[in-house]
Amino acid sequence: VGTLDSLVGLSDELGKLDTFAESLIRRMAQSVVEVMEDSKGKVQEHLLANGVDLTSFVTHFEWDMAKYPAKQPLVSVVDTIAKQLAQIEMDLKSRTAAYNTLKTNLENLEKKSMGNLFTRTLSDIVSKEDFVLDSEYLVTLLVIVPKPNYSQWQKTYESLSDMVVPRSTKLITEDKEGGLFTVTLFRKVIEDFKTKAKENKFTVREFYYDEKEIKREREEMARLLSDKKQQYQTSCVALKKGSSTFPDHKVKVTPLGNPDRPAAGQTDRERESEGEGEYGLPVNFQAVLLQPHKKSSTKRLREVLNSVFRHLDEVAAAGILDASVEIPGLQLNNQDYFPYVYFHIDLSLLD
Repeated sequence: VGTLDSLVGLSDELGKLDTFAESLIRRMAQSVVEVMEDSKGKVQEHLLANGVDLTSFVTHFEWDMAKYPAKQPLVSVVDTIAKQLAQIEMDLKSRTAAYNTLKTNLENLEKKSMGNLFTRTLSDIVSKEDFVLDSEYLVTLLVIVPKPNYSQWQKTYESLSDMVVPRSTKLITEDKEGGLFTVTLFRKVIEDFKTKAKENKFTVREFYYDEKEIKREREEMARLLSDKKQQYQTSCVALKKGSSTFPDHKVKVTPLGNPDRPAAGQTDRERESEGEGEYGLPVNFQAVLLQPHKKSSTKRLREVLNSVFRHLDEVAAAGILDASVEIPGLQLNNQDYFPYVYFHIDLSLLD
């Protein structure tokens, strides 16, 4: 752990790192919610750590000695964690940006298919059989006709211009405003036909059938829909797969430091020594995870812990810490200062 000074110096950095880590995890959870917009009821199934739910992961946590060797200086371990969190944040930003781009592209295509006959895409409406193709002289146009003018269109379209093919019109689709009709004519009268059509409140839609382009647009829509559906599988909080099989116990107690050293406070002299500072060197501590069965049990648990560790700090145990007292390197207040080191773990990532 180095010196007492290095430990105190790390306190502020660890506090910031802890806040950043929790914020990052919550952002990851929120990204899963956004990706699973059609299956929000199943979000919790994908909020995993090492392949298991968060409660199982925390209550069966074991230190990864390979990734974070305990023999390294604590400063180095903290630096490794900080770098990994930074990398995870970069990955999250990259995935989020990719998903947002995918979502935007898909929404744009969907908007095109939901618009009116003047603006919407026609690739999902028209077919090859609706057009005269590969003709040197003839071309098929699409004309938008208001519903009240259907009869007028049928009576006049053949005479709007010279060289219109008789009986060449067909209603392809319609919305509440009007219908989309085909008409076939000679290429050289296109502009004249457009002008005459406009005078009669018929609008020629600028569209020429291109089978390759229509196929490309349909495939793009199918690809985007498929990509969006698959996004949640690669955007879950589970960073790697793991086993969900654990020994049958509720809370794991992991001793750290030197297990052969007598427990702190075993003698009056040791109690006095441990009570002189927030940190004790050489290392002598043990991490325990406690989960009250009921929220109302928390107060009673605090009383028991204060009684057990009162010898380490009489003032903190009594709950009468002066708020104006500053402890170098520690950002504490009267509400979270105890005679033992305490961390609150919140697994409700979506609240």
